[in-house]
Amino acid sequence: MQHGKPYFFVGIGGSGMMPLAMILAGQGARVAGSDRSLDSGRLPAKFDDLRAKGVALFPQDGSGITSAEQVVVASAAIEASVPDMVAAQRVGAQRMTRPQLLSTLFNAAPLSIGVAGTSGKSTVTGMIGWILHACGRDPTVMNGAVMKNFASADAPFASALVGRGDAFVSEVDESDGSIALYSPRIAVLNNVSLDHMPMEQLIALFGGFIAKAGTAVINRDNAEGAALAMTLPAGRVTSFAIEGEADLVARDLAPTPFGIAFDLVERGGAPLRVTLQVPGRHNVANALAAIGAARAAGVSLVEAGQAIEGFAGLKRRFELVGEAGGVAVIDDFGHNPDKIAATLDTLHAFPGRLLLLFQPHGYGPLKVMRSELVAMFADKLGEDDLLVLPDPVYQGGTVSREVTSADIVADVAVTGKRAVHVPARDAAAAHLVAQARPGDRIVVMGARDDTLSQLAAKMVAQLRG
Repeated sequence: MQHGKPYFFVGIGGSGMMPLAMILAGQGARVAGSDRSLDSGRLPAKFDDLRAKGVALFPQDGSGITSAEQVVVASAAIEASVPDMVAAQRVGAQRMTRPQLLSTLFNAAPLSIGVAGTSGKSTVTGMIGWILHACGRDPTVMNGAVMKNFASADAPFASALVGRGDAFVSEVDESDGSIALYSPRIAVLNNVSLDHMPMEQLIALFGGFIAKAGTAVINRDNAEGAALAMTLPAGRVTSFAIEGEADLVARDLAPTPFGIAFDLVERGGAPLRVTLQVPGRHNVANALAAIGAARAAGVSLVEAGQAIEGFAGLKRRFELVGEAGGVAVIDDFGHNPDKIAATLDTLHAFPGRLLLLFQPHGYGPLKVMRSELVAMFADKLGEDDLLVLPDPVYQGGTVSREVTSADIVADVAVTGKRAVHVPARDAAAAHLVAQARPGDRIVVMGARDDTLSQLAAKMVAQLRG
């Protein structure tokens, strides 16, 4: 696309904003932005990386917005009282939400590949991006997480890839309803489960998304996804399943602590053995989704299967941060019942007690997910495991605190599982480090807070004494 006007991102360091800004800068647009984390000195390396890509950074005090020619990009959650938004109103600058801008770029691409679903979006997006890259297709990729395959000393925050090929691969968020803006050529639907909104709304949004696609790649192991697949003509659906009946099937799974192998079978053909560098049954499902999308994009089964073996994973997705004193520390993005359950199942396949620090990603989601979270922890926690919850992420603004971490802990404790509320996050981490003994696995879990990775690294250092 040609970019005439300059862009200004309010909250440019966010996991959804930063890769979009990187893509625009890589396409030759003039990009600037502000962020509260920049003002407070948090995660300076992230902002150094943006500057290195030619992005101008300003305090979030309105000083960076001076012209009606600027396009101000901000999430719907940014309040009108934020100085940048006041300045945008004063100078008459055009405002766009992140999804409005992203969908404009996405829909303009000759081959738009959108990845939707409650869980696994970032991983599948990274897998598709890596397959296409490895096969010489030079895709553009918009991700919400750092893709290890593309990260380097020169690109430490590689949550975006700017290519010259026809494919634009992007994860697509349903949490604010903006998924309706996207018109994918290839749509991936990993799964449908409770997260940000009632199930009826989720089903309607995902159904509308896949209905626009020339090919929809859908998980038949997920009941809601399988039902949505039935609403489309069979010729427009590529289904996948583990040990089931589908167009793409994984059989004979062989897990290891940090990887998994399986037989890949396409429509009853000869099996192709595939070994992933990421662990867990859920990542086999993610791989099937990515291979299905690659097949729809014209990549052969053998090429896709061989390429995905080189996928190195994502930052904060079951990432081993370090080991000390016989204790492993793992950083993970788990923040809803399905994601957390998948991580716990993967870990429980091997011996060792689990010490979990779960920081909820907001008071609103905690209210929506309360009963499902409690039921999941009651089911998935081992009797020797320990769950510690600090208070939820809070980054300013007005918010209702009807359900708190203390409520979740009280509900879990009633089920007989071990759970503790330690309000301050650093104190919660110190509590787990003090409890740890050889053979334990400490898992730091949560979303919307990039400093959780720093906390995990700090815990490794504390274990080393």
